[in-house]
Amino acid sequence: MKILVINSGSSSLKYQLIDMDNESVLCKGLCERIGLVGSSVTHKAHGKEWKVQNTMPTHAEAFSKMLDLMTTGDGAVLQNKADIGAIGHRVVHGGEKFAASVIINDEVIKTIEELSPLAPLHNPPQVQGIRSAQKVFGMDVPQVAVFDTAFHQTMDPKAYIFAIPYEFYESHSIRRYGFHGTSHRYVAQRAAEFLGRDFNDFKVVTCHLGNGASMAAVLNGKSIDTTMGLTPLGGLMMGTRSGDLDPSVATYLADITGEYGANMSKLLNTKSGFLGVSGISSDNRDIEAAAAEGNERAQLVHDMYSYQIKKYIGAYAAAMNGLDCVVFTGGIGENSPSTRSDACQGMEFFGIEIDETLNLKRGEEVDFSTPDAKVRTLVIPTDEELMIARDTLELV
Repeated sequence: MKILVINSGSSSLKYQLIDMDNESVLCKGLCERIGLVGSSVTHKAHGKEWKVQNTMPTHAEAFSKMLDLMTTGDGAVLQNKADIGAIGHRVVHGGEKFAASVIINDEVIKTIEELSPLAPLHNPPQVQGIRSAQKVFGMDVPQVAVFDTAFHQTMDPKAYIFAIPYEFYESHSIRRYGFHGTSHRYVAQRAAEFLGRDFNDFKVVTCHLGNGASMAAVLNGKSIDTTMGLTPLGGLMMGTRSGDLDPSVATYLADITGEYGANMSKLLNTKSGFLGVSGISSDNRDIEAAAAEGNERAQLVHDMYSYQIKKYIGAYAAAMNGLDCVVFTGGIGENSPSTRSDACQGMEFFGIEIDETLNLKRGEEVDFSTPDAKVRTLVIPTDEELMIARDTLELV
């Protein structure tokens, strides 16, 4: 079966077509600036890339152009749309309603829409993507929703309840949800497979480190804790996000700046993190380059980030009563040897010992532990699209 994997943004549509007979990627691409001037599609197939300028007022036109590129011209990989057996959609927030992936129907769409206040930048465009796919591909093609939050629904209340009046959890569902669940699930499973371990008898800390970043404690195949909270703002510092704060920092900043509500959220989500501390960039590559040239604030960002990762590794090992493996993934996790090295330094008492030469590898699967290390440290490139396709295949 050929499965189309979709990640819809407010003005973008990322796609990947996977042949599940051998889990090979037939094509992938990105529709950009949907509804804006200068919209275009970048399509990759057969080892080549095409960029096409195309007017796309809505997601429906984006789907139509994507389908045209898949079925005609040099980038074609299908005879027609009937070759697509199912469509899998990434959906960011499933709240407490969805603890697993589900086949999409009208009730599922309605629930995703009702959860939009918890992810206002993500859920509405993802509903747009689902409805547009129904319009272009027809109602007979099964569609599946795969939720970023679902994997973390196995957390106990002691891990997800916030210490605020309980009525706010009961009336407004304010709690820790966690995100990047599809990535954490994929790399945790792959780590067990890589090491020849039983996933259901395995203690692993997964570190999804990119412009957005989160960590998870995965005990015997289940997420028992994760760093992000009600929204993707919590936990580790990130490219432009603050991560965890004393709540009074936000109220004090509001008094100082006069910025409240949405403006304060914008400050913490788009002007903080790497960018806010360094004053240079939100991109870790720029931070590392500046630190190498002696920029003290860039070095401070690197030190803060590595220290936070180390603290969570220790905390999650305590929560699981031990640790078998630490996995690094995401743009930074896969490609920043210095972040991995500094996060693992001083952890020898814990059983974490790394081979600095092996750690220099980037973007590929590697066990960079020393031969005698009790805890294995791995780099595993994530593959959320494949995980979505697998869930979709299983359900349909």
